Order: sequence, then structure tokens, then C-alpha cells
Amino acid sequence: MGNRRVFETTVRVRYQETDQMGVVYHTNYIVWFEVARSEMIRELGTSYQDLEEKGLLLPVVDVHCRYLSPAHYDEEVIVRTVVEELTGSKIRFAYEVIRPADNRLLTIGSTTHIWVNRKMKRVNIQRDNPELYRLLVEQTVEGESIPCSDGSSWR
Repeated sequence: MGNRRVFETTVRVRYQETDQMGVVYHTNYIVWFEVARSEMIRELGTSYQDLEEKGLLLPVVDVHCRYLSPAHYDEEVIVRTVVEELTGSKIRFAYEVIRPADNRLLTIGSTTHIWVNRKMKRVNIQRDNPELYRLLVEQTVEGESIPCSDGSSWR
């Protein structure tokens, strides 16, 4: 992923997240994407709550998820997150879900979001909130690349 900082969030599969076949139900991966994205934003020193208090909302406008191998109850998985694209009015996150026990890639996906105000009008954070835009650029796009916990590189 070039010079993109990789953020990692660990999740343990809960029983309620599995289906009758004993595997994680497909929609839970998208929930994990949100968990990882929220943790990434928190790791950058802010939160969704902070953004909302500033009048910024970040709705999802597109989501993709490709399932490669199943996760099962009580397994630990790691969701790797990067900012794949950043403009003043849009941000796209890319995700990988891996099982560290065997380093197996389970799922890849992405979510695209637009920046809007409380009236759901699209805004440009590069112009309207340059400090936030600068933080995102410096800490995710141009920041020092951080290796994954298992020593591998992103994708």
C-alpha cells in the first residue's frame, strides 16, 4: 500500500456473531470494519463523537466486502485498516481481516464516506477544517509506514 500507515484492531469472535454453520455471519465483517475505523480515528487522537460535536458527520456511501475464508466462534481476528483515498470531501478506508493463528487472510473490503454537516450537506474538510485534514494526511497517508504485527506488509 505504498506509504500508508496500517492500523490494527483485534476482535474475538463472539457466539452471537456466528450462524448455524458455526461461522461468522457475513454482515458482522462490516460491523468489524466500523469497529476498526472507529479505533483508528481514536488512535489518531480524536473520535467520531468529537467530529460530530464539531458538526461533521461521515456517512457510508459505498461498502465492499469479499469473503475468502471463514472465521469461527472464539477465534481472534485482526482487522487491518488504511486510508486508501482522501480528498477534502471524501475518504475511503480499506480493510483486511486476518486470523493471526495461521496468518490466513479471511476478508478484504472497503468503505467510502463523504464529509457532511448536520444538515447532510456535503462539506470540504480541506477548506473548512484544515487541521483535521492535515492530521489525516500526516498520520495516515504521508505518515511513516507501520508494519503489521506479524511483520508482513499491507496487501
